[in-house]
Amino acid sequence: MKAVLYHSSQKKDSLICVKKVSEILLSLGFEVSDDGNFRGIFPDNSGIIFEKTERAVRDADFMVAIGGDGTILSGAKYITGTDTKLVGINTGTLGFMAGLEADQLKELSILATGGYSVSERMTLDVTLPDGEVCTALNEIAIKSDDTYISDFDVFSDGFPIGSYRADGILLSTPSGSTAYALSAGGPVIEPDLKCIEMTLICPHTLSARATVFSPERRITVKNRGSKGTVMTVSTDGRHSADLEKGEAVEIVRGRDSVKFVDLRGNSFHESICRKMCR
Repeated sequence: MKAVLYHSSQKKDSLICVKKVSEILLSLGFEVSDDGNFRGIFPDNSGIIFEKTERAVRDADFMVAIGGDGTILSGAKYITGTDTKLVGINTGTLGFMAGLEADQLKELSILATGGYSVSERMTLDVTLPDGEVCTALNEIAIKSDDTYISDFDVFSDGFPIGSYRADGILLSTPSGSTAYALSAGGPVIEPDLKCIEMTLICPHTLSARATVFSPERRITVKNRGSKGTVMTVSTDGRHSADLEKGEAVEIVRGRDSVKFVDLRGNSFHESICRKMCR
């Protein structure tokens, strides 16, 4: 079996964790690869294969992403739509997407026995005004690019849902319900469910509530602001396009999914209780 290490942090604790993970996987008989950006942390005779991540994942069984949720999100883009399964190890602050904490590395032995479960996470595809399609595992954020409030319309399968004034709108997957959407007042949704969550960002109303749609819906968001009022479209925090007055984007369930490994059983609810019920 082959495992690809993915990490982006230069923090000492994260790099120590990377080295420990590599040692455990090698002892279990895995072929282990790393992109080599921090190859100095590995001994010369470590047995690590250094190759680019995009090449390594082509025939890998697992990607082991070590860091915070941002690192796990970044790593997931390499394996979206493939059979490679993702193992997240948290060395960040919250780490809702991680299946293990840095002090639980002994659980990695389960990868060799097959005694784990797999949660298949849906994605979202957004079609931009120029026809480009971008994919998000967490959310599509559409919001004002300055200090002005945004005016926009939302449609589901072509039928109007509402006309809103707000700082913006989030269309999230269940995986993304504990990210930006949670901070904006949305509900927590089990990550292996299939639905699209709509949450307004700082709405200028007393009645706005998060809405959950069937994953088969086509959600359209149209900028109806005054001339020169631009909204920005971001996928998982990365700027994708600007939305001028009268322009619209369409969000649908993504064609591809990401397979997350759960080594401990119900680690999502354990993480919620440990990190948020304080």
